[in-house]
Amino acid sequence: MSTTQGARARARREVTAAIKDEARRQLAEDGAAKLSLRAVARELGMVSSALYRYFPSRDELLTALIIDAYDSLGEAAERARDEAADAAPVQRWTAVCEAVRGWALAHPHEYALIYGSPVPGYSAPETTVPPASRVGHVFIGLVRDARQGTGLAPLTVPAELRPEAERMAADLAPDLPPEAVSALIAAWAQLFGLVGFELFGQFNRVVEDRETFFRHAAAGLAHGVGLR
Repeated sequence: MSTTQGARARARREVTAAIKDEARRQLAEDGAAKLSLRAVARELGMVSSALYRYFPSRDELLTALIIDAYDSLGEAAERARDEAADAAPVQRWTAVCEAVRGWALAHPHEYALIYGSPVPGYSAPETTVPPASRVGHVFIGLVRDARQGTGLAPLTVPAELRPEAERMAADLAPDLPPEAVSALIAAWAQLFGLVGFELFGQFNRVVEDRETFFRHAAAGLAHGVGLR
C-alpha cells in the first residue's frame, strides 16, 4: 500500500469512528428509533452526501453500531473466561456473568440497542449473527469444559420437551447432552433478564445489594446447567 493509500485508509477509519461516536451520543440522548444520518452529519460539520459515502443508510449505521456492541460484550465475556481459566466451573461461569453485567452497566445505551426494544422499521441482517453469538459460545464452552473435566451433574427434561431439547442440541452443541443445552438456553435468557431488570429499573425498591444478589443468582444458573 502506498503512503497516499495508507493515509486515505487511516482518514476513513477516523471519520468512521467519529460518525459512530456521534451516533452513540445520539442513542444515549434520543434512543435508536430517532437516530438520523442528517443529524449525525450536522453535528460533525459534514454534508449529508459526504456521510452517505461511509454509511449509505440509517440501517447500515445501526448495523455497524449493533455489531460493535455485540463484539465489545463478547470480548468482555471472553476476557473474563480466560482470566478465570484456573477457577472451578461455577466460579468461571459466575465470572463471565459478572462481566456481562459489568459491561451492560458501563454501556447502558448500547445494551439497550441490542437487548432492548426492537427499532421500528429495522431488521438486523445476517452479519449481526456471529457477533451476537459470542457470549452464547462462551457459555457453551464453559459447559463443554466442565463436562470434560469434573463432569456435569445429572439433568433431566420432561418428555414433552425432549424433542425440542434434542433439536436445540443438534443446532447449537451436538456434543452436549440435550438436557444441558436446554438448561443453557434457559440460563442464557435468565441471565439477560437479570441484567435487563437491573438496568431498566425493575429492581428499584426491590433489590438493594444488587452485586451480591446477582452473584448468587448467577451461581444458581451455573448449578442449573449442571456445573459442579
